[in-house]
Amino acid sequence: MSLEAMVEDTRHLLEIWVTGWAGCRGYETRKEGTFPAVRRADTTHEWEYFAHDPSDAEFTALAAITAEIPARILTILTNDVARYTNLAQQHGLNVTSASQTMMIVDMETQDAEDPWLPDDDLRWVPSRTDGVHHAVVYAGDEVAASGRVFVVGHTAIFDKIVTEPGFQRRGLGSFIMRALAAQAFEHDVESGLLLASLDGQKLYSHLGWTAVCHVLMLSASDEGSDLSVV
Repeated sequence: MSLEAMVEDTRHLLEIWVTGWAGCRGYETRKEGTFPAVRRADTTHEWEYFAHDPSDAEFTALAAITAEIPARILTILTNDVARYTNLAQQHGLNVTSASQTMMIVDMETQDAEDPWLPDDDLRWVPSRTDGVHHAVVYAGDEVAASGRVFVVGHTAIFDKIVTEPGFQRRGLGSFIMRALAAQAFEHDVESGLLLASLDGQKLYSHLGWTAVCHVLMLSASDEGSDLSVV
């Protein structure tokens, strides 16, 4: 399937991403009707529900179960942010994050070879645990940057791409992405998926990724947490 065709089927992309994201983090998954849900055992200890452009009736049902417990989150993938912001207000939910974007890449455009570190004082360590590929860059014993990737079918889901504050602007974000891509190529991957913050969107666009749609996180609480760090 072409990348353009995959983007047209964003609901399917969402299901793949949720499976990979949960795989990266060891989260329990289930279905709420036809919609994927994940229990965020390491943060809110509650369920997060996901939907792409749900109908008004579908949104009403998801909003009702989300509002039962303030720690629950409803995450909507859409290019009509205004519509779902208005629906959220009608159902007593707050927008806790509206800055993220789902992004996709054709893995054929990515380098399959292990990258070189920009500085001799740095070293990187690849590893794999329970199907999750990790890449960590160290400066001595200190972690400078890290990330992970989990493969679902022919799609690599990248997660938690982090460059520590003292090591930013040294190209380590790009390095981690290239290191993880090289690990993902141990599988028969065709595409890559991730959710990106505003800062991350600049990095990933530079690496050839393209935006699929916006990500809107809703909750009955005023407190929110982004799905991805970068």
